This record gives sequence, C-alpha cells and structure tokens, in this order.
Amino acid sequence: MTFDIDGILNGKRLAISRALSLVERNDTDLIALTDALHGHLGNAYRIGVTGPPGAGKSSLVDRLIEIWRTAGKTIGVISVDPTSPFTGGAILGDRVRMTRHYKDEGVFIRSMATRGSLGGLSSKAQDAADVYDAAGLDIVVFETVGVGQVELDVAEAADTTLVVIVPESGDEIQAMKAGLMEIADIFVVNKADHTGAEKAFRELRGIIQLRLQTADWKPPVVKTSVVKPEGIDDLDKTIQRHYSYLKESGILKEKFRHRQHLKVRDLILERLQTQFWTPERKEIMDAALQKPLDEMPSPVQLMTQLFKGT
Repeated sequence: MTFDIDGILNGKRLAISRALSLVERNDTDLIALTDALHGHLGNAYRIGVTGPPGAGKSSLVDRLIEIWRTAGKTIGVISVDPTSPFTGGAILGDRVRMTRHYKDEGVFIRSMATRGSLGGLSSKAQDAADVYDAAGLDIVVFETVGVGQVELDVAEAADTTLVVIVPESGDEIQAMKAGLMEIADIFVVNKADHTGAEKAFRELRGIIQLRLQTADWKPPVVKTSVVKPEGIDDLDKTIQRHYSYLKESGILKEKFRHRQHLKVRDLILERLQTQFWTPERKEIMDAALQKPLDEMPSPVQLMTQLFKGT
C-alpha cells in the first residue's frame, strides 16, 4: 500500500503529500485510499474560486489565506492549472503561486493539471480535497483555470463558489450573466481601484436583483483590491455568512451527499470502462474502423456488436 492512512489522519505533511501524488498518478491504490478516507470526511469547508484569466484569483486567495491563518484556520489549496501539452503536468507550479504561504505548516498548496477536463476542474481535484478533509484541514480552496466557459463542476465540488471578475470585464458581464448566475454564491469585483469598478459593481447588482427575485440566497457583490488592500475583510465576512446560511438551511449536508453520489457514479463508470474494454472488444473496434468507409458499420451497429461480446 502506497499511502499512510494514520499519517494522513494525523495531518502529517509527508503522508498528505504522498497521498496527493497517488491521486495525481491515478495509482492502483486510489480505490483503497478512497475507501480508507470514508468516515473521515465532511468537516472541511470547500470554497471554489473561479473567473476569467487575469482576474487576480491567486492574489485574492493569498489575501484570504492571510486572514484565515490569523484566525488559526488550516488551509488546503488546489490550484487547477492548464495541462502542459508536452509533459501532461501543470504549467504553473504551486511554488509560483501564493509563495508567502508555501512554507507555512498550516497551509498546503498543490497544483493539479486539468488533463482535458472541460469544466476547468481536474477530475482528481475532489479526491485531493478529500485527502485535505480527512487530514483535518479547516478550509479547502479550489482555484480553477478561468477559460470563459460555465464551470458548473466548480459548484458541484464546492460548498461556496466565488466568481471573480474585473472592471475591464464590462461587456463580459452581460455575455456571461446567465451562466454566472447558475454557479455564483458570491461575486467579487476585484481590482476595485481600477476605472470602471463602480459601474461593474452596479451592473452586477442590478442583474442579480432582476434574475433572482425569489432566491433564498441572492449572491452578494463584494468589491476588493489586493493592491491597496481593501474589501478582503468584507469578503471574508460574506463567506462566513454564506457558510452559516448553508449550515442552518441544511444545504451543507445535502452538498456532501451530492458529492458522494457523484463519486459513486464516477467509480462505477470507471469500473465499467475498465471491464468493458477487453482486448477482444478493442480488436473488434479497431477492425471495424479499418474497413472501407462504405463498409464501416454505423456507431449504433458497432455499439450493438460490442455489447454482444466476442
């Protein structure tokens, strides 16, 4: 077995690091690790931070970590980066981001490659979050690559989702508003010291009022500036308020149940894939696709043939 469950549960840095490496490699012991972690989950507060490139997400998380550490909280960060086309690894290493906290014993930072995940969140980021959770960390942060698409998987991974925009977004707010409304629990207008911040702030608040008139939780809009800094304390208080809302309403527990449901689904799909693609079925598939185009079976016919077996 390539992991130390006791070391993880006792918050040992080396054990946590090795478990995260196991997750990234999709090691054969990952199933055993997933099973061993069960029963030790559901305590960490999971926060997703997403938004377009250049919105200052990493710098914002850096400032939030400073506040949380002052309050005695322990934090695990998962920075989900674009996959390198050459190495398959994360282009931006964890040492590049949030360097002030890298040597802090109460902060764990890990970069993970998206490996083609369309939503911007690595398929293994949830497994990594479970390692942090079982290790007793108070807060887990997913910082996702902002590539412009609606990152619904962020909302599924996190208890609270922050959508970070910048004043320069302007027209982007209008173009993205429908998708953003679906995933944002809190909007952050970052770089509030820039021209246009107040306009973006008012525009967002107007959209929220129009679209979410009956919602129990209307996503608040918080202005922040990492440079000054300002608004970071307000953002932290807003995050705490959302956490209280989730807990009191019972939504926090429902989110945990939903994540367990998704995990079971993913495990089943992975096992079915592994069991289905026998060498014989792969041979049938390859042979069918090598036929002349006018003789090639339709995808439906080929699927039917594959399910019949060999």
